[in-house]
Amino acid sequence: MKKKTTSRSSRKRRVTAASQVLAVTLEMVATEAGVSPSTVSRILNGTARVRESKVRAVNAAVAKLQFRPNPVARSLAGGKSMSVGMVIQAIESPFYAETLATMEKALFRAGYSVLFVSGHWREDDERRCIEHLLSRRVDGIILMTSCLPEQELIQLSRSAPLVLTGRHVASDRICSLDVDNSPGARLAAEYLIGQGHQRIAFIAGPVEHPDSTQRLDGYKAALAGSHIPFSRKLVVAGDYTDAGGYAAMNRLLDTGESFTAVFAANDQSACGAMLALHRRGLEVPRDISVVGFDDLPSSSFTIPPLTTVHRSINEIAVTTAEAMVELIEGRTPAPRATPATLAIRESTARRRD
Repeated sequence: MKKKTTSRSSRKRRVTAASQVLAVTLEMVATEAGVSPSTVSRILNGTARVRESKVRAVNAAVAKLQFRPNPVARSLAGGKSMSVGMVIQAIESPFYAETLATMEKALFRAGYSVLFVSGHWREDDERRCIEHLLSRRVDGIILMTSCLPEQELIQLSRSAPLVLTGRHVASDRICSLDVDNSPGARLAAEYLIGQGHQRIAFIAGPVEHPDSTQRLDGYKAALAGSHIPFSRKLVVAGDYTDAGGYAAMNRLLDTGESFTAVFAANDQSACGAMLALHRRGLEVPRDISVVGFDDLPSSSFTIPPLTTVHRSINEIAVTTAEAMVELIEGRTPAPRATPATLAIRESTARRRD
């Protein structure tokens, strides 16, 4: 009987201790820190302009009392959910995965949580995703290369501010981060031309993707600038995946067309293409030079390491997150974009005579 009483008493102490932690209020933190509750609130949400000594005192009080701000109370007080919805098209893509990880960190630093949903390049799926996010009362939505019509996006922006990547739509509550891929693609093709290659094949991306069209245009512009005739026979369709690049390269080889270099519309396609070349007994870059686009972190570790158009995935992600926060908070975003560069590695070489 004594053991039961002791056990019950121990549980009661633990429950009481837990209740004390949960019951810590903003006012208690203010008293401990020697400041007003409004000062604590402003320091915690990052809007306070106070002496550093007060910031240290509040942080020390928060740690001592184990205070946890209540996001529901904050959202009710400020009229915001402090959450952002994000619609992507293919969460399994390494490019999207890298972008999302950085974007989530940037939004978290600004005090926002993120809800991810995937549209799978289908308009109906994307609409369902957006309705789900709106039902969760997100403060804004980031759409990664949306498939929806322009007028529908403008109408949607009346319900929540939007940041669009890979699209340009003019509206007060929409920020478009539409980086032209053509110059980067032209840079890649011109590099191959400078290495003496004249017969340069191109593995395209999906025809419905605007960035795929831009990369094909950049490839064509480089050929035209060097007075090299464009050959439709050297262009083969891909789908931005490793398997798609592998299949595209095999189809190209099966045509019997001669070429000494390949420019793939993204790094995954380039990796698949290099595997196909290897299995056909062709060596990169001795027999065929290969260039990709995106400069994924893994592209430095392929065999051989891949020459590719470098775009700062970190910059894209941070710029997108910052634009979303600025729109939510009623400011006008001023996005910046760094021109693409070429990361030259061992998958390219001068054409052998």
